[in-house]
Amino acid sequence: MIFRIVNGVMTLLFAVAVAVQYNDPDPIRWMALYGAALVVTLMTAARGRAPVFATAVVGGIALAWGVYWAVTSGTPLVLYEHMFDAWEMKNTAIEEAREASGLLIVAVWMAVVGAVSARGRRSHV
Repeated sequence: MIFRIVNGVMTLLFAVAVAVQYNDPDPIRWMALYGAALVVTLMTAARGRAPVFATAVVGGIALAWGVYWAVTSGTPLVLYEHMFDAWEMKNTAIEEAREASGLLIVAVWMAVVGAVSARGRRSHV
């Protein structure tokens, strides 16, 4: 039951992530990824688990995209500690650090949901 509640909270957080992408220069791809994570967490909140394939696809895309983003953006790691000094976009490097971190959050949560869903699936077989 607690896992379902946590997924309900994650659903709300991913809904906020979708909404704040509205004014991004390239909103569609960000909204699609956060929207896919929202659907997986909503399904998990409602049913207690999600299709492992869905968690692997969404998490895999987020992880690959996040690693690519972090490697190619050239953002120094020291800027990651200043991501939330202010809510507005201070500069491009901090925005890129926030985006890479958001992708990492999606990837990690999809891994958690996938692991719990796979474990639950085995216990029902």
